[in-house]
Amino acid sequence: MFAGLNVPPKKSYVTDYSYRTIRDHQQKLLSGWIGAVAPLLFPQATTFSLDFHPIPFRGDATGLDQHYLPRRGKAGTSVLSFFAQEHDSQGVCYANANLTRRDQAGEALQFVEFWQELTGVKPQWLDFDSKAVPYPELSQLNQRGIWFVTIRRRGAAILRRLSTLPASQWRQAVIDTARRRHQRIRYLDETVQLPGYKGARRQLAVTGLGRAQPTLFLSNNTKESARALIVRYASRNRVEDGLGISVNFFHLDCLASEVRLNVDLDTTMTVLANGCYRWLAKPLRGFDTAAPKQLYRKFVATAGVVEIQPERLVVHFDKRCHNPILREAALDQPSQGIPWLRNLPVVFQYP
Repeated sequence: MFAGLNVPPKKSYVTDYSYRTIRDHQQKLLSGWIGAVAPLLFPQATTFSLDFHPIPFRGDATGLDQHYLPRRGKAGTSVLSFFAQEHDSQGVCYANANLTRRDQAGEALQFVEFWQELTGVKPQWLDFDSKAVPYPELSQLNQRGIWFVTIRRRGAAILRRLSTLPASQWRQAVIDTARRRHQRIRYLDETVQLPGYKGARRQLAVTGLGRAQPTLFLSNNTKESARALIVRYASRNRVEDGLGISVNFFHLDCLASEVRLNVDLDTTMTVLANGCYRWLAKPLRGFDTAAPKQLYRKFVATAGVVEIQPERLVVHFDKRCHNPILREAALDQPSQGIPWLRNLPVVFQYP
C-alpha cells in the first residue's frame, strides 16, 4: 500500500486469494485491522456516517441486481457495497460487498454489532441517507439507545400539509459554517409518526438549503438544537467525498467480477489502504486531513536510495520541499526492527 499499489494487483496475487475466501475471512481481517488502528486513528470514536455504494459490473449480463448508479444517472448491473466512516478521522472502518437488494436492510445493525464487539462500546451517533435504513430498523436503533439523524423522502401529502401552515410556526436560524453558500434557513420542529416505527419521532422541515422543496430531517434526539442536527447531517457529506476518493484513487469502481465475495475482498483491501494513508497522515503536521492522492504525490512517491548495512537499513531521501514535514514527524522513531528483514531497524536520512 505504501509503495503506491493503490490498485490491488488482482491478476497475479489477490485474485488467487479471493477465490478461496468467504465473508467470515473478510470479517476477521477487518476486525484485526480496525482493532489495531482504532486506538491510533479514532480512539474516541462516537459518530459514524453510513452509506451504500453500487460498484458497476462491466461485462456480460449476469444475475447481479440492478442498482441506481449516480455517476451514470440510471440503474445498472452492479454489486452493492456498504461503508462506514468515522466522523473526525474520516477513516473507513467497515465495509461489506456481499449484499443483495433483499438483504441490504439490517446492515446498519450489523455495523453496530461489529463495532460493539470490537471496542466494547456502541456508536453514539449514526448519520445516513433516507434509503440506507428502513423505518423498522430505525426503531431498533432507538431501542438500543443510539442517536441517529437522517432525511425523509418528501411525499406529496407532506408537502401539501407544510404549505398550509402559517409562517408564524416557522423559526429562523443561521448555519454559518465555513464556505457554506446558503446560511439563512427557516425550519419547523415537530413530532411525527412513522410506519413501522414504535413511538413518535422528531422531524425538522427546513427551507433555504438551496432546494425548491423543504428538506425533512428525522432524528430520535430531542435535546440537540435544530441547528446542531442540521450541521451534524451536513457533515455527512464527508462520507460521500470519501467514497469519491476511493473511486478516484483506490479505483474502487474498477472491479470486473460477478462474484460478490471477490468484490468483498477488494472492498476490504480498500479499507486497509484507506487506513494506511490515514495512519500516515496523522503525524504529518498540516496534512492530517489530506486526501490519499495528495499524500501519495507529496510524500509516498518520493525517490531515494536504500542502503542495506549489517546492522540497519538506511533510507536516503532525495531533496524535496516536503522533507521537513517528514523529518518533523520522525516516522522512524522509535526505531523498530522489520520482522521480515532480519529485524533490521530503519533509519531515515535527509540531504
